[in-house]
Amino acid sequence: MSISDYEMVNAWQKVLTLSKLEPGQTVTILTSTSTHPQTLSSALIATQSMGAIVNRLDLPPVNGEKALSRDSLAYLGTTPLTGNKAALAILKESDLVLDLMTLLFSPEQHEILKGGTKILLAVEPPEVLVRMIPSETDRERVMAASQKLSQAKEMHVVSGAGTDIHFQLGEFPAISEYGYVDEPGRWDHWPSCFALTWPNELSANGQIVIDRGDILLPQKSYVSEPITITIKDGYAISIEGGLDADLLREYMASFKDPEAYAFSHIGWGLQPRAHWTTLSLYDREATIGMDARAFEGNFLFSFGPNNEAGGNRTTTCHIDIPLRGCTVRLDGIDMVKNGKVMDGYRNEST
Repeated sequence: MSISDYEMVNAWQKVLTLSKLEPGQTVTILTSTSTHPQTLSSALIATQSMGAIVNRLDLPPVNGEKALSRDSLAYLGTTPLTGNKAALAILKESDLVLDLMTLLFSPEQHEILKGGTKILLAVEPPEVLVRMIPSETDRERVMAASQKLSQAKEMHVVSGAGTDIHFQLGEFPAISEYGYVDEPGRWDHWPSCFALTWPNELSANGQIVIDRGDILLPQKSYVSEPITITIKDGYAISIEGGLDADLLREYMASFKDPEAYAFSHIGWGLQPRAHWTTLSLYDREATIGMDARAFEGNFLFSFGPNNEAGGNRTTTCHIDIPLRGCTVRLDGIDMVKNGKVMDGYRNEST
């Protein structure tokens, strides 16, 4: 159902308060042709109502002729900021950037963050944003999980479907995504709520089985029959199964880049207000699938770049795959058991 303008303004005000927006600070709202008009209009009202100095920076799309999908995460090449010194200067001079365009996996984003500017991405439909307004409890839960990730030396993931894979940890930081930006130089995504890291280079070994009902992103499709992926020394070396495997294999091959098969981030979802089923209710172009990435108890892994974590691997291919029913162990201790998070948290509102 639709969300009223009042609800959207109120949602923005809650998130901006959590993000410690203060009167007199400069906010730049970054937009493109795909920006949701209600998200933009309510962001303009909310930021001004809180006393911010507000700019809007609208940039033309790029890479449309190269990507095989209209999804903003389907092709990670150049961005509208590449070579755009004037636009970059505006963003670097801002205290807060509200990214309603999707500026991810880019050197320009890192440059903006290094100067202390905060960036909050928000591109899901308004009703999804309002359903998953972040909270301090979300932050506490994600930070606790990230601390455990940062201290672990190994992750081992198994499932009844046949997944059995080991990752060595420690080369890359643990990342906390809880939906707001409360520290200088922080990036986050509303909505989210998960903990993640990247495995040590060349350390991932084993087998992953994407089972019936698991989700492929950016395809935004539920798998109808199992896909078995063999991982050796950090790379997928075989993708076997039926039609779904054929589609995934051909999609990855279309990038003509061996780094497309490299393991990227790994972690688990912690958002009780996200739902595995939501993707089936939306047109594929209406969402980027954050419910699927964040739902409580998933094991979320990806193929593609690690430059977001400080690594050197860049590739235009990025695939996120959340699995259900997995057991995720850190140094032998279950963080998630058969798809249930073992941190003792109970959400009273669900």
